[in-house]
Amino acid sequence: MKFYAEKESDLVHISTELLNAFQNESVFAFKAPMGAGKTTFIRYLTKAMGVTDEVNSPTYGFVNEYNSPYFGTIYHFDFYRIEFEEEAYDIGIEEYLYCDSKVFIEWAENIYNLLPLSCVWITITKDDQGGRLIEASV
Repeated sequence: MKFYAEKESDLVHISTELLNAFQNESVFAFKAPMGAGKTTFIRYLTKAMGVTDEVNSPTYGFVNEYNSPYFGTIYHFDFYRIEFEEEAYDIGIEEYLYCDSKVFIEWAENIYNLLPLSCVWITITKDDQGGRLIEASV
């Protein structure tokens, strides 16, 4: 599944369409270079899920928790600073990955071997015009 966001406001309908397409999936693994818009897209996804809290990257704390009136608890991870997959065990990653909650993971490639096979991989690529190609697949 591919989307193109020419401007940030395009993420409103893209986030809704993506959530509808993968409504039975719980783990969303984001892969993109620094500054491509991972956190921004997660902000739109959580907003589409009814989250009213401020959504920021949990870079230093590894995980943020948000409450959705429709989806319950949503977990947002950032593994940019993780050096070894084993570090993810220290924060109990397996409990989050196999719970009934939605889980969004930035820099998911840093814990690739720990992710469930059924996770949704979302790749964001920034083009020369400032737009974003967003590709999603299981």
